[in-house]
Amino acid sequence: MTQIDTSQAPSADAPQRDGMLTLIGAFKLLKGTLLLLIAVGAHHLLHKNVEGVAVHWIQHFRADPNSKYLHKLLAKLLGVTDKKLELLSVGTFIYGSLFLVEGIGLVMQKTWAEYLTIFTTGGLIPLEIYEIFHHVRVIKIVVFLINLAIVAYLVIRLKRQRR
Repeated sequence: MTQIDTSQAPSADAPQRDGMLTLIGAFKLLKGTLLLLIAVGAHHLLHKNVEGVAVHWIQHFRADPNSKYLHKLLAKLLGVTDKKLELLSVGTFIYGSLFLVEGIGLVMQKTWAEYLTIFTTGGLIPLEIYEIFHHVRVIKIVVFLINLAIVAYLVIRLKRQRR
């Protein structure tokens, strides 16, 4: 007679993995990684002619030099100082690192990560509302709705766990 090893089988009391929590965690990991790449890129541009670098890449990708969007971009880059690049680099590094911590915690299904995500994501919702009312853009509305859904889901999930 063979024995079955039940030590690896999940018990009825063991918490089930939440796919939505993993998805939110992966989303946070993606955002954190992108922000860290921006931080590194901004740091790399310190003490360089930012407008010259932009022109180089525009030429490299053979973008339309008469594009109004490229002209707007170049006009904004004229005002970029090393101090602004340094602040951008540090700010995006900190924010990206926070997203990575949230993402790792959520993928690992940690309750502290759920609270952290509610606090950080929910704390920015008033700012997002302000931004939407002052500069209405579809992308801002989409990001706001995603963040609102994330916070609502996590709050409901934590309330259910308490019961």
